[in-house]
Amino acid sequence: MGVVVGGTAGWAAGSGQRAVTGPPPGSEAWRDDTSLGRALPDPATATPREVAAFFRTLPAARQKDLARRHPTVVGNLDGAPVALRYEANATALRRDPRFAHLAGRQVLAFDPRGRGQVAEVLGDLAHSRHVAVVVPGSDIDAGTYDRAGDPYGTPAGMARQLRTAAPGTAVIAWAGYTTPVGVGLDAATGELAEAGAQRLARLTDGLAAQGVPAPAVFCHSYGSVVCGLAAPRLGARDLVVLGSPGMRAGTVTDLRTTARVWAAKDPSDWISKVPNVRFLGLGHGADPAGPDFGARPVPAADAHGHTGYFAPGTESLRTFAAIARGDVR
Repeated sequence: MGVVVGGTAGWAAGSGQRAVTGPPPGSEAWRDDTSLGRALPDPATATPREVAAFFRTLPAARQKDLARRHPTVVGNLDGAPVALRYEANATALRRDPRFAHLAGRQVLAFDPRGRGQVAEVLGDLAHSRHVAVVVPGSDIDAGTYDRAGDPYGTPAGMARQLRTAAPGTAVIAWAGYTTPVGVGLDAATGELAEAGAQRLARLTDGLAAQGVPAPAVFCHSYGSVVCGLAAPRLGARDLVVLGSPGMRAGTVTDLRTTARVWAAKDPSDWISKVPNVRFLGLGHGADPAGPDFGARPVPAADAHGHTGYFAPGTESLRTFAAIARGDVR
């Protein structure tokens, strides 16, 4: 027991975060809207399939009117038409100068609460045969989502590299949950990951409701904890973890997913120093890249450090691209 406590005690520094949960901003005004002569789908309770069915009953002009009057709701409403969400989020971003760096992008979700959350689409999500989602780890929010000095360690940077390596694949860079800040207790526990898992599962439900193919989901660092908790309800074709501290599961079977599960960890990644234990709520369990976990291995010997898996020319990126395109069996 002493070894486990000593191994996990290093998690004890960092900044505590409170997960942003619940329906998007503006939901109260949306619920009070009687312009259609009937209730609008409640963002807190309607399923993505119910949302999709509702929008199919509306002519384009009505849809656009709702997006114009309620941009923060429509822009975050999983199951709403993809192009309409882009339009709504463009309106919301114009009204919030803090996030001007996101203007002009295909923004699938934008929530300004807390540190800010965002999801961007690279490519043609509505028509691509292959789709991928990138789920980041700690220290990512709407402000740090894309950093020029860290081109392969942010969701935007990882998504760009995957899109380049797998042409024709639509890639969603999903910073859609409250991430831990630093390597502290938040990063060692599952509270933020569980909140993120619910949002991630709803994202994939919304894609399915719009007829988008089941995606390959790439989960980096703490993002793999999110993906592990989401796995039983996640509509994914493939689940790929890289630089993972654990998935809160002992084996692939424990994930209770029909997705193929892959794992990558390069020899120079500092994540190897994080104990693969769970004790009194700390730690995330077995190493998904370990031989006993049962994940399919992704070669990563030529990647460098914790954020080098998507670097151009690496075997890991080439394999990721093949998984995204469905070229590996």
